[in-house]
Amino acid sequence: MKQKQLLLILLIIGTAFWGISYSVTKLAIGNYSPATFLFYRFLLAVIVLSIIFWKYVKDINLQAVKTGFILAVPMFLGIHLQTIGLKYTDASQCSFIAGLTVIIIPLMKLGLYKTNASLKIWIAAFTALTGLFVIAIQDKFTVNVGDLFTIAGSFGFAVYLIAVEKHSATKNLLYSIVPMFAFCALFTFCIALTDAKAVWLPQNDTFWLGVVYCALFSTAYMYTVSNISQRYLSAERVAVIYLFEPVFGAIGAFFILGEDLSWRLLLGGSLIFAGTIISEVNFKSPKLRILTKRS
Repeated sequence: MKQKQLLLILLIIGTAFWGISYSVTKLAIGNYSPATFLFYRFLLAVIVLSIIFWKYVKDINLQAVKTGFILAVPMFLGIHLQTIGLKYTDASQCSFIAGLTVIIIPLMKLGLYKTNASLKIWIAAFTALTGLFVIAIQDKFTVNVGDLFTIAGSFGFAVYLIAVEKHSATKNLLYSIVPMFAFCALFTFCIALTDAKAVWLPQNDTFWLGVVYCALFSTAYMYTVSNISQRYLSAERVAVIYLFEPVFGAIGAFFILGEDLSWRLLLGGSLIFAGTIISEVNFKSPKLRILTKRS
């Protein structure tokens, strides 16, 4: 199996972990502070990744720490804002809206860097985004405060993915992964300190199980695979693959939280899959080979 194909499979598995994490997080947080939950999530991720990537950790230099800080800021904003959003909106709704990242990235690149994505990527993004809206828009769809926090978080994730793409072209980001999560842990710790209602040691097994799940699968696994993948896949393609997340998010919400599934999921999921295929297939090739050249 080619390296790109393997990375695509690992990313899709990661989107399942990520999608399910919306329900796990909503269930775990309950009435607790999102900041304390995220602090423990990032702290555990730092410990686990320090063990796994010890050969990189022991050789960390100032440049790797600086890169970790640059990446940590938008990632922290994305995760923190969307976690707050989960307190005010359904897990499935939150995961759907988070998919806006797929269209924000090419728009931000066009506006900030004056660089445009290929037509194929635009078609893939809009196809996948159409699937996202088919899933998300219900008969009485309204934008509540949770949705607004989630949209703001999508911008944070877009900036993060663009930054990862930029830095991964010239650096080995494995040296910056642990510093990045360490900064995220520090940021959330500082915010938790300002929350007078924060409970530092919740007597709730669900809270701690949620921390473990999100730290190991949604954080350590997913962001490591994502950072490695973007040495070979563009930010736009990674974002399109992330649109599998709301499908898994809806499935997780159905089984974990009892939220409804509908025909919209099947239709929207098909469009998301079609968008992923469009972004990855070379239509100019008679064999429709998987692309090996970054767009």
